Amino acid sequence: MSALAKFLSTCGYTVSGSDGSRGEETENLAFYGVKVYIGVDGSRSALAEADLVVYTDAIAETHDELSFARKSGKRVLARGDLLQLVCENFPHSIAIAGSHGKTTCTSMCTHILKSVRVPFTAHIGGEDSVFGNFYSTGDEYFVTEACEYKQNILKLKAEAAVLLNIDRDHMECYQTEEALKDCFRTYCENAKTAFVCADDKKCQTLGDFATFGIENTLADYRATDLRAIDERYSFTVEEYGKALCRVRLKAIGKCNVYNALAAFAVTRSFGFDEKEIKRGVESFVAVKRRFEKIGTFHGASFVCDYAHHPREIAATIATAEGICKGRLYVVFQPHTYSRTKLLLEEFVRVLRPVKNLMIYKTYPARERYDEEGSAERLAMQVGCLYSENAYVLKTWLKKTVNEKDMVLFLGAGDIYYAAQYLIKEL
Repeated sequence: MSALAKFLSTCGYTVSGSDGSRGEETENLAFYGVKVYIGVDGSRSALAEADLVVYTDAIAETHDELSFARKSGKRVLARGDLLQLVCENFPHSIAIAGSHGKTTCTSMCTHILKSVRVPFTAHIGGEDSVFGNFYSTGDEYFVTEACEYKQNILKLKAEAAVLLNIDRDHMECYQTEEALKDCFRTYCENAKTAFVCADDKKCQTLGDFATFGIENTLADYRATDLRAIDERYSFTVEEYGKALCRVRLKAIGKCNVYNALAAFAVTRSFGFDEKEIKRGVESFVAVKRRFEKIGTFHGASFVCDYAHHPREIAATIATAEGICKGRLYVVFQPHTYSRTKLLLEEFVRVLRPVKNLMIYKTYPARERYDEEGSAERLAMQVGCLYSENAYVLKTWLKKTVNEKDMVLFLGAGDIYYAAQYLIKEL
C-alpha cells in the first residue's frame, strides 16, 4: 500500500492514509508528502474529502473506515484493482508471483531495469536495500510483485509474468490445492509471456509455458555449474542450451539462484543484453528481513528472515547451518492462527530437528485467537521452549549465546522489532 501511495503522490495526486501505529514507513511516506493518520478517528476528515478510497484486503470488510467510506458514497477500490489500473498505464509490465521469493525476484528485476537504463517504475512488496519498496525513473516499464491472497493476481494482467513456485499457503482463500493451482494457471495465461519454474512439481502441471530451472535439463533457462562460498552462489546461465554468461550472487542462499534465473529470463524476453542483465543481478545485495544481519551480542550474529512457511523455514535454516561456525539458535514467530493450524504437521516436521529453538507468541494479523493454531500448541507439539514476550527471549539468549554462534529470528510479524529491541537491550 505504501509503495502505491508513493507512486500516486509522485504523479501529482494528494494522498493520505491511516495506520494502527507510527513507524519507519509512516515517516518515509511523509517524505513523499503523504499524510498518515494514526487510528480511525483522525482520518475521517481525510476520508470525507477523498475522491477515491483504496483499501487493503488485510482489513475486514466491516472495518470502521471502509464502512464510513462506503456509506459516504465514495468510490472504493481494493488494492489489487488499483495496482492493475497503474499497470495499464505502462507500455511494458512485469509481474512476479509465487508462494515464496516474490519480493527478492522483484528487487532483482528492479536492479536489472536500472542496469539496462530504461525508464521504469518498481513496486516492491518489501524493502530493497538500495531502492526501498518504490523506485521510479519513468513510465516505460513497470515491475510489480503479484500476490495470490484472495486471488489478487487474477486482477493483474502483465505483459510478462513469472511464477517462482506453488505451495500450500493462504489456503483459507482456496477450497483445494487444485483451486490454488488454477489461480496461478490463469495468472500465467493472462500474460503475453509467462515463465514458470521447471523444478517445481506443481508448476510443471500448469501447461505449456516458458521455463527456468536448475535440475530439469529441458528448462529454457538453466543455471548450471553451481558453486558456493559461504552460501553465496555462482552459476552459468544457459539460454535454450547455449551458455550466456557467468553470474556471481551477493545474496545468500540457493533459493536466490532461482530468483536470479527467473529475473534473468523475464528481462531477457524484452531483448535486453545479457551483460547488462548480469550486471543488474550482481548489483543486488539483499531485501530487508531476508537473512538480514541486524547486529551482534557476545560475538554472536543476530539475523532476521521473513520466513513464515515451513518450506521457507527449512530453506533458511539450511542456509544458516551452512554459514554458522558455532551453535545455531532459532526464534520462530508463527504468522496467523489459520496458517499454523493448517500446516501444523509440516511446521513440526521442520522445527523438531532444531536443537536450540524458541517459539515466540503468534502474530495474529487480522485473526482472532485460536488455541488449535496457537504458538503454544505448536511449541507443545515440537517439544521446545515458548516465549510470550521479549523479556523471556532476552534472559534465554543472555545466558546461552557465545562467539561464533548465530541467532536466527524467523517470521513475518513483529518478531523483527523484538529482535531489534533485544540488540539494544543486550
